[in-house]
Amino acid sequence: MRRADRLFQLVQLLRNRRFATAETLAGELGISKRTVYRDIRDLERSGVPIRGEVGVGYQLDRSFELPPMAFTAQELEALILGARFVETWGDRDLAIAARGAMAKIEAVLPEPLRRANAETALFAPGTRTASDMARFLGPLRRAIASRTKLRLAYTRADGQRSERTIRPLGLFYWGTSWSLGAWCELRADYRNFRSDRISGLEALDEVFEDDESISLTDFIETMKAEAEEACAAWRARERARETCDDDA
Repeated sequence: MRRADRLFQLVQLLRNRRFATAETLAGELGISKRTVYRDIRDLERSGVPIRGEVGVGYQLDRSFELPPMAFTAQELEALILGARFVETWGDRDLAIAARGAMAKIEAVLPEPLRRANAETALFAPGTRTASDMARFLGPLRRAIASRTKLRLAYTRADGQRSERTIRPLGLFYWGTSWSLGAWCELRADYRNFRSDRISGLEALDEVFEDDESISLTDFIETMKAEAEEACAAWRARERARETCDDDA
């Protein structure tokens, strides 16, 4: 168990009982009594009000409350990595928001977790591709939130260019690219558009209304059905090939 996680659990144990001896705490956490003494001392130094009585044990002041955001070290690592990912692969406004959120979290962390925050060695390195992908993320996010139609200038993988009016529904990150899930009015169907293939974007003065037949939920279900159909077709081809191999 990492030390920051252990300190968090130690405080939780003290909160849940009136008194706890070093021996009891050591048994609960699977550590030595010497480690308990050291951890208690570090918690006291960081401002946690713990009182110790010889022959009785340790007691946490009942007035003490952990900050609303009380994280384990692994939870904090996940948040840090997520924030660093957003800073690199999101748009400028999201990057600023991620840094602001982490600054607020750090401000309420106890000292042991603050050190863990500073020492987290998880990164999301950026590339030129990251900035290309994030170019239109801000306008796309705002259009999704405001349900505003967009006119796209788009280039397909085969080089064919087109302009089309869409209803933006959701953004999806695939590890190598962002894609926009949308209803395409040109095709009268759902389509995916890679953000790095969008060459022009214009927000139209037209808000689309809620429509049960055209929605993010329906888009996701349609994509799932298409993926399942493609997988079934692939499996059928593989079975046919294996049959031909057996016959040969």
